[in-house]
Amino acid sequence: MTGPQPISLTVPADCAGMRLDQVLAKLMPAYSRSRLQGWIKAGLVQIGGVDADAKTKVWGGEQAVILPQPLPEESAFIAEDIGLDIVFEDDQILIINKPAGLVVHPAAGNWQGTLLNGLLNYYPPIEAVPRAGIVHRLDKETSGLLVVAKTITAQTNLVRQLQARTVKREYRAILWGVVHGKGKVNAPIGRNPHDRTKMAVVKHFGKEAITHFEALENFSFHSYVRCLLETGRTHQIRVHMQSIKAPLVGDQVYGPKGGMMSGVKLSEEIESAIRGFGRQALHAARLGLMHPASNEPMQWQCDLPIHMKALLATLREDARLAVHEAEQNEDGEWWEPNQPYEYDEEDDEDWENE
Repeated sequence: MTGPQPISLTVPADCAGMRLDQVLAKLMPAYSRSRLQGWIKAGLVQIGGVDADAKTKVWGGEQAVILPQPLPEESAFIAEDIGLDIVFEDDQILIINKPAGLVVHPAAGNWQGTLLNGLLNYYPPIEAVPRAGIVHRLDKETSGLLVVAKTITAQTNLVRQLQARTVKREYRAILWGVVHGKGKVNAPIGRNPHDRTKMAVVKHFGKEAITHFEALENFSFHSYVRCLLETGRTHQIRVHMQSIKAPLVGDQVYGPKGGMMSGVKLSEEIESAIRGFGRQALHAARLGLMHPASNEPMQWQCDLPIHMKALLATLREDARLAVHEAEQNEDGEWWEPNQPYEYDEEDDEDWENE
């Protein structure tokens, strides 16, 4: 089976002085400008045998060769057997324990090998549900529980629950710095004005963001905490913990430069454990919601991943703390902060820009 055939054309004289993408849009009206720009960016368009740039100006008479290909995003929604850790399943929902390193939804740089690809392979009918049933996300390097809808009606119900702030999600995190007791960070979050790839606390144009936290264990230079989100902004826990000078261990974006806090003298064992950790120490440990069909309250919890347990064990050993002190906080009833727990679903802008 042969692939798409190259398209050859000569730039007419009346296009002199125009940008290449404008010329192609004029000469190839069957294709959208965004598709043509995508081909140029992917190196699929040449002028005189040289890869072209969208801003290249032409003067008439140039020979252009275009090799039509599907854009990466057009082949993103394919089934892939990536293996899913399914905690619960019925005819309405799936509860997934996502490992660190797994992207939830295809996006630039990660068009394949995502949770969505795995869902299409595991349950093909989910293709009929928008976003393959995904209603909320975890960052690539965050592990833990998330819910997926198997039907459109279940997805609609879950989205409404998120909007009504009745879905509960509780996280565990290991932080730089020693924090004590319970606390709350109430600081708006938006795009970092100096680096659009990051989020930041921004007072004048950020969206409301509130995070509750409670220290479970303190060590010499670190804390083990749990967090509840009263709102659900992109990178909220990571940004809020950074804002109180207690960034997540292993956070390559919001943590200390080089992964190690300056001015802190650690034992060789702890420094080695942190340098080898390889991800932000954040885990979605508990999930609670109303079942979309029965309307019965349900909740699930999952253990810390083994590498987070290992890091905690190293910190405990160094601080000479008994393991059972933390284990007593792992089970039991939902932790409630000083005010009722609420969750605000990320809006479309948050989703697309994460």
